[in-house]
Amino acid sequence: MAEHITAALRHLPPPRCAYIYDTTALRSRAATLRAHLPDNTTMLYAVKANGHPAVVRTLAEVCDGLEVASGGELNLAVRAGARRIVFGGPAKTDSELAAAVAAGALLNVESPHELRRLAALGVHADVCLRVNRAGTALTGSHTMTGTPTPFGIDETQLPQVLADIPAGLRVIGFHLHAVSNNLDGHAHAGFLTASLTWAQHTARRYDLRLHVVNAGGGLGVDYLSDASIDPTPLKDVTVPDGVELILEPGRYLTADAGWYAAEVLDLKTTHGRTFAVLRGGTHHFRLPAAWGYSHPFTVIPVDDWPHPYPRPEVHDTEVDAVGELCTPRDVLTRGRHVTRLRAGDILLFARAGAYGWDISHHDFLRHDPPDFIVL
Repeated sequence: MAEHITAALRHLPPPRCAYIYDTTALRSRAATLRAHLPDNTTMLYAVKANGHPAVVRTLAEVCDGLEVASGGELNLAVRAGARRIVFGGPAKTDSELAAAVAAGALLNVESPHELRRLAALGVHADVCLRVNRAGTALTGSHTMTGTPTPFGIDETQLPQVLADIPAGLRVIGFHLHAVSNNLDGHAHAGFLTASLTWAQHTARRYDLRLHVVNAGGGLGVDYLSDASIDPTPLKDVTVPDGVELILEPGRYLTADAGWYAAEVLDLKTTHGRTFAVLRGGTHHFRLPAAWGYSHPFTVIPVDDWPHPYPRPEVHDTEVDAVGELCTPRDVLTRGRHVTRLRAGDILLFARAGAYGWDISHHDFLRHDPPDFIVL
């Protein structure tokens, strides 16, 4: 537990509830990944993982650009001064398509209908086609291809789509993102090689000049330990001359640069289970509930107790860390052993920098939001 994180929390007025984002950690992780990427590879940060302006700004500086999936994220990227923008997602509106072209973004087109809508805007643009391939060798938390999903063009439909590209549009490559949160570096390197091979073969077959192979993100972290994907094997991938390999990591860059902290408001035992009731919960940090796992925490002791009534306290027991919402599903952690825990202490949840605040249902019950601390 880094002292600068706990020091920042202690300066907040109780009851404390905050996200802490460390820009030095962001820069360090980006540098680590870049050192393990093959030649001819472009590293874009996937803004969906964490759209806090300070996070986006920091990663726009140290990455080659940003990947966005909405008009709102596009605006963030433009304001952050991104040198390169790639726009993906299955539900782009006409106004988003137009704004992406105006911003100079490369579009990952998801369907033949989207191609026709883009052409109807009267634009001339280079595009990549997102393809839902028949299968991949990757495993992760979310499978995007090789199964029925709303993402991309079914590989079997690609011949018809390529035979009818509207005037003004030129296909320069393919987007082949397959899974989220893969933890196997060797498997990911194999996926990149297979994607490059498939794209080259497909381009030759349909007489396309291949410029871009976008393999998306999917570089994972394990929330129940300190393990992450080992990026070392990626260095051995060979990217052909004249082809740009694009990677779009999000979680890998931001997860370890963020912490969620929530003060214990109450301790109570009901039907044999002990609950630490927090000022906070899944409306701030939804990921554990969404994925159905117990997120580890560290206890930050707070010795000050300025109240005239007794301080609730438990020793050497398991606790469930639950939030302030009126639902039994507002649970961040179940069955975590604590040596000592008191009302007024702070629970600190590491690896909260990705898909934390951004995916949460902030307005349910209209509790105050957490503080945001940027270091």
